[in-house]
Amino acid sequence: MNRRNILALGILSTVVTSCAPQEASSGKLQVVATTGMIADVARNIGGEHVEVYGIIGEGVDPHLYKPTARDVKRLQSADVILYNGLKLEGKMGDVLSKIEDLGKPVSAVAEGLKFTALAGDEGHDDPHVWMDPAIWVGVSTVISDLFAKALPENVSDFTSAQSAYEASLTELHAYGKKAFYTIPQESRVLVTAHDAFNYLGKAYDIEVRGIQGLSTESEAGVRDIEDLVAYLVERKIPAVFVETSVSDKNVRALIEGAGAKDHTVEIGGSLFSDAMGQEGSYEGTYIGMIDHNITTIVRALGGEAPERGFQGKLSE
Repeated sequence: MNRRNILALGILSTVVTSCAPQEASSGKLQVVATTGMIADVARNIGGEHVEVYGIIGEGVDPHLYKPTARDVKRLQSADVILYNGLKLEGKMGDVLSKIEDLGKPVSAVAEGLKFTALAGDEGHDDPHVWMDPAIWVGVSTVISDLFAKALPENVSDFTSAQSAYEASLTELHAYGKKAFYTIPQESRVLVTAHDAFNYLGKAYDIEVRGIQGLSTESEAGVRDIEDLVAYLVERKIPAVFVETSVSDKNVRALIEGAGAKDHTVEIGGSLFSDAMGQEGSYEGTYIGMIDHNITTIVRALGGEAPERGFQGKLSE
């Protein structure tokens, strides 16, 4: 860790141990979530009983995000803190650890799920579990249980909301299976900027190739790009995909490399990987995020999917 990072961490540590909450409570359970995907589940389960603040917003990369002093104040004043875990929030790990040491209820919602984690690079499991709705539904159960412990008088509301949300994710997952099945076998390859889609690939039986590793902190080398260009040309893959929270530089290098070998590759669309869409939009919800990804991928690779998604709500 360099001197600048040590200084920054020292400042944040001072904030954690000395700052009083600055915002008046609304009387609701105060919930802080690191990512939009977790915050959205919390809002669906908690309803009118909770007030949820998501730290990492639209188009922001959680692998690289550094918490601000305001973020730390929110964490300190929260009743419940939710984060993904599995090393997704790399730059926030030290701050979350210090907050937990103060006795705050901090929960890594993805780490206790019952699923077979996919192996990743750098010696740890792939953290992008939200890409499979059948896995992510488990987060709603984790959050429902946490809220029930904090507000036992509202347990029936949380249980009812969790059941309804589970039904919605089951419907979304069924749509994904049906839509991906229509992609021609020779085109069933998803190429993206970084390795965020392996759980999606396993759920819907499509091969996934990422230019970078699990974390966007890793750098793609020239050899990595050359190998992937050769693969695109050999398989005659028609489209690759950019991501809303990751630079498109390497993806465009793939397209240029394939073009130099007389194979045309198009950008099939922009996918939501580590962050959801614009707040207040359908794509700014977890279901809308995954609906967008499924629909965009399937249509770009020659499959059949409604232009506006399985609920007809995608932006035109």
